[in-house]
Amino acid sequence: MSGPLSSLKVLDFSTLLPGPFASLLLADMGAEVLRIESPTRMDLLRVLPPHDGGVSASHAYLNRNKRCIALDLKQPEAVAMVKQLVAEYDIVLEQFRPGVMDKLGVGYQALKAINPKLIYVSITGYGQTGPYKDRAGHDINYLALAGIASYTGRRESGPLPLGIQAADIAGGSLHGVIGLLAAVIQRQVTGQGQQVDISMTDCAFSLHGMAGAGYLAAGVEPAMENQALNGGSFYDYYRTRDGRWFSVGSLEPQFMQQFCAAIGRPELAARGLSLNAHDQQVLKCEIQLEFEKRDFAEWGQVFAGLDACVEPMLNLSEAVEHPQITARQLVTEVPRAGGDPQAQIACPIKFSAGLPEPRHIGAALGAHTEQVLTELGYSAERIAELKAAKVVA
Repeated sequence: MSGPLSSLKVLDFSTLLPGPFASLLLADMGAEVLRIESPTRMDLLRVLPPHDGGVSASHAYLNRNKRCIALDLKQPEAVAMVKQLVAEYDIVLEQFRPGVMDKLGVGYQALKAINPKLIYVSITGYGQTGPYKDRAGHDINYLALAGIASYTGRRESGPLPLGIQAADIAGGSLHGVIGLLAAVIQRQVTGQGQQVDISMTDCAFSLHGMAGAGYLAAGVEPAMENQALNGGSFYDYYRTRDGRWFSVGSLEPQFMQQFCAAIGRPELAARGLSLNAHDQQVLKCEIQLEFEKRDFAEWGQVFAGLDACVEPMLNLSEAVEHPQITARQLVTEVPRAGGDPQAQIACPIKFSAGLPEPRHIGAALGAHTEQVLTELGYSAERIAELKAAKVVA
């Protein structure tokens, strides 16, 4: 089975999370992804704990199904190899600050001159233009500048560092894949490629789906716990007697009625419709008092048979074993050389025609260098010379 993106060939220069997560999705869906790694600069994902069999679990997951070649792009021979590859791999994914790829001789204009059909996806913190384009940043910074952190948290304790990297993945990775595939579709019509400029801050800013619309159209400034979906209403988490939590999202009247009946307080249902902030906070206190009367497992039995938008907050170990997660086959076994398969999160996108089986975990540095150079026509003697000169590893 080849997968829906089997016609795509991608050179991936990215490291850390946003670019590798994007190319993971592409590789899982059948694209041929070739990572270009530096033999002299350590990719932090390779050493990030925890490790499984001496290999970083994050690296093994984010780089599965990809081949990799180690090139020192500061050497002209390595740059020449990239230009040779671009004739065949006509999509580039990179994550350096603006101008870095140009200095290395493999920027968009240089590679476009070789292959006008080239699609060149650049994922950065702030984009290719603007006063912050050369500024360093991480996920927490992009969420802060985009305004998302200002209404994500509790009034008393302040903003929350999220457990996932929302700007990196929802901003950089997913928008990067969307932009890449849109450019592929346009190239099918025009025959021309283009550069796709993905700013993680821009894309995080676009995630203000409702609050942003409310502010720009009506001047309503979102703040912590002042919106219906950020703790300003009964739509929230509630602590059980034994210190676990349940999520309650029973916004619609039919769900609220079921929920309130289940906790033994049917009279509270009508109060869920109130738009008054004080009323909502009082309602939350009443709900919390009820949740404190039973343990997590008892509440689980109460809500298991109800369709009321109430679910337990699971630990990751519990989520992995949840019947819905297992039914959707979201954990897969991925082959690795010389050992048992490694359990990893599967591709979440389902196709009626299916997807190819995972081929291997993230490869060792330069694992496919000789194979790729042989495909490019290099002799064994020449490859040995390039290794000796430390052009490749």
